[in-house]
Amino acid sequence: MQPVLNSAAPSLALVVPIYRNEGSIDDLLQAVDHISRTVEGDFEAIFVVDGSPDRSHALLLEKLPQCAFRAQLVNLTRNFGAFPAIRTGLQQSKADVTAVMAADLQEPPELVINFWKRYAAEHYDVAFGIREARQDPMGSKLASTAFWALYRKLVIKDIPKGGVDIFAVSADFRERLLLLNESHSSLLAQLFWLGGKREFVPYQRRERQHGKSAWTLSKKLRYLSDSIFAFTDLPVRMLTALGLLALVVTVPLGILVMAAKVSGLVAVPGYAGTMLTILFFGALNSLGLGIVGTYAWHAFENTKARPLSIKQSVDVFDKDTP
Repeated sequence: MQPVLNSAAPSLALVVPIYRNEGSIDDLLQAVDHISRTVEGDFEAIFVVDGSPDRSHALLLEKLPQCAFRAQLVNLTRNFGAFPAIRTGLQQSKADVTAVMAADLQEPPELVINFWKRYAAEHYDVAFGIREARQDPMGSKLASTAFWALYRKLVIKDIPKGGVDIFAVSADFRERLLLLNESHSSLLAQLFWLGGKREFVPYQRRERQHGKSAWTLSKKLRYLSDSIFAFTDLPVRMLTALGLLALVVTVPLGILVMAAKVSGLVAVPGYAGTMLTILFFGALNSLGLGIVGTYAWHAFENTKARPLSIKQSVDVFDKDTP
């Protein structure tokens, strides 16, 4: 059943972060053009080139003037990461609803259209695309499943099992989201932390046609680490548990050392007990310093209040651009 659209169709902005997407620019512009022709309200595409080392920015600068839809082309000074790039696009948007779509087109453009239709009918705060199936290699599927299962367990309990790659937000929700100017945080966790009225839109993820994913294992682990330290006290609780465990182990260890000393089993007085104690508590102290130091570093980074991204240039292309 199709949602009934309001008489005043809401405006839509589409944010597309760009990084190493030179090969997919033509297909991407065709997909965005299809979206612009389908929605009834005002439409604008916002392309954010995240310090891409290829010709993505040059190609967009060349081709956007010939496109029928209104667009902005934002070029960042360097590669700040996908989520700071998305935030930059959200800052540029003035629409009633702003959707985010990956430039590799693994998420179908129809999903953005469905976001717009749901908003016209329901006026949600945030909508998430939920993957019902994905046409990826088995290794990628298993790695993604394991990553999001761990993310659900350690960070956000109510995140969809397959994770979230694409979403849309209302204007009010966007403004609330942009108030959270935290560095080394998780944009996805912020979306869930803010609450509000949520919509979940199912879709089937497509097979990648161009290039390869920049979402590497090291980036996933870094993102998981940032999410854990920004949104949970799990590391502190783990450190407390290890401290209690150390206390439990210390008691029988002390009894063992005393028994060995009394019975004369240790040739060098105090050697065994000293070595075991140094090794055990040295490792525990190193772990504790690492955890506390990570929290201190995150807090220090946020006190600097540096911008999460820096714009090199912003080009605006209206429909009548020659």
